[in-house]
Amino acid sequence: MLTTAGCLNGLSSSSQTVTMPDSHTFEPKTATIESGETVTWTNESDIQHTVTAYEDEIPEEATYFASGDFESESVARNRIAEGLIAPGENYEYTFDQPGTYGYYCIPHESSGMVGTVRVE
Repeated sequence: MLTTAGCLNGLSSSSQTVTMPDSHTFEPKTATIESGETVTWTNESDIQHTVTAYEDEIPEEATYFASGDFESESVARNRIAEGLIAPGENYEYTFDQPGTYGYYCIPHESSGMVGTVRVE
């Protein structure tokens, strides 16, 4: 299943893949892209993960993002089951605002499963 959010007409000029391996990490930990490009998170592990933006760690003018397409971090946390990315599945988001975006995996945040997207 491919979940797509924030795409501009379903297309982007370029993309970067961030993997979620068995080690409870995002690889690479920091993805650097240009405005209008897409990040695809791919779950390569045997367990479910989320991609959930820290609401206070995204640019003020940016749209909130999370697997499950929630409108806020609190909703994403409260409805975690709807945002889980199963093994072998992906989540995509196209970033249209420059800045730094912090994000995490809800079930594995305490294990340090956090990452950053830098949009130039």
